[in-house]
Amino acid sequence: MTEHQGAFKTGRYINLFKEYGYSDSEIDSKVNEVWQKLFFGSDDIRIYHSDGNDMGYMVDTGNNDVRTEGMSYGMMMALQMDNKEVFDRLWKWTKTYMWHDSGEYKGYFAWSCNLDGTRRSQGPAPDGEEYFAMALIFASRRWGDGSGIYNYGKEAKEILHEVIHKGEKGKKGYPMWNSENRLIKFIPECDFSDPSYHVPHFYELFSRWGLEEDRQFWLEAAEASREYLKKACHPDTGLAAEYANFDGSPNNTRGHGHFYSDSYRVALNVGLDYEWFGEDSRLKEIANNIINFFADKEDFGIYKINGEKLDKKPDYLHHVGLIATNAAAALAADTDNAKAAVKRFWNTPLRRDKRRYYDNCLYFFSLLALSGNYKIY
Repeated sequence: MTEHQGAFKTGRYINLFKEYGYSDSEIDSKVNEVWQKLFFGSDDIRIYHSDGNDMGYMVDTGNNDVRTEGMSYGMMMALQMDNKEVFDRLWKWTKTYMWHDSGEYKGYFAWSCNLDGTRRSQGPAPDGEEYFAMALIFASRRWGDGSGIYNYGKEAKEILHEVIHKGEKGKKGYPMWNSENRLIKFIPECDFSDPSYHVPHFYELFSRWGLEEDRQFWLEAAEASREYLKKACHPDTGLAAEYANFDGSPNNTRGHGHFYSDSYRVALNVGLDYEWFGEDSRLKEIANNIINFFADKEDFGIYKINGEKLDKKPDYLHHVGLIATNAAAALAADTDNAKAAVKRFWNTPLRRDKRRYYDNCLYFFSLLALSGNYKIY
């Protein structure tokens, strides 16, 4: 792979598919085909649905609910594909049904709703807020700000204020970032993290385009997250637990101290951080280790972070999502196994069964990243 200083500085994005021999027409066709299937395809594949004249939602098909994770992912996907209508529909549904306008969670979003908008849970999940903020900043810069909730830049800055300042000066609630170590929390009320929530490439941009008074915080958060990922990912396998303490050690709350579903996103985040901001030796090592660990594995499972496969059979596995994110790690890797990981992903179809939502979200993000189409705006 050619040397890359980071697209933020150079404006150039890695098209790893092209470097590995796929043609422009093949790549463009695959990106557009997957977008069409996930958002406008048949009922056995799509995860987006329109709702009335001006709203829409993303369905977690395995749980039959709407999550801030999926809504923020859908907004980022629509932004990258330059589809303002879908973006606005998703954002209006989010603000209408998920946003708290009062109380302990004012300014946050309820993480899970039924398809009719009634809430299954009032509490927020911080990965949703960080994706909402980034997607809104990009929308402001790509399409310009409108009025009301479509004043994207204003909406983004309000989210970014709440996630680090909530609870200050005697106000209700808890922030989503620990104010001392600058690390994102799994939920606002807890004192541990989720390694897959760490997106230092977003924080770099928040430090430039967020609220001026918080820019130093976000610069420190980006560095803290890169250092945290180095601690949380096993030095030999590259695997991280779903939940981890602030020192990086696995946190087994509710059995989430192993490498499983959430953890898959770490590889994608490492790859995209390299793509946008250039080489970081800590993250390159993680990417190489993850790719090498899975290089000879045909059947996946739940693993301890040292690579030991657990005997118990998981209820649900997301093989397609794992293959996709392993390939995305190739953006930051220089191992000889990187090309095979990308080829394996290229030859893997979208998932079509009931559990397809999570896999196919990771699939499309990885596809965008590896084709040079997951861009900074």
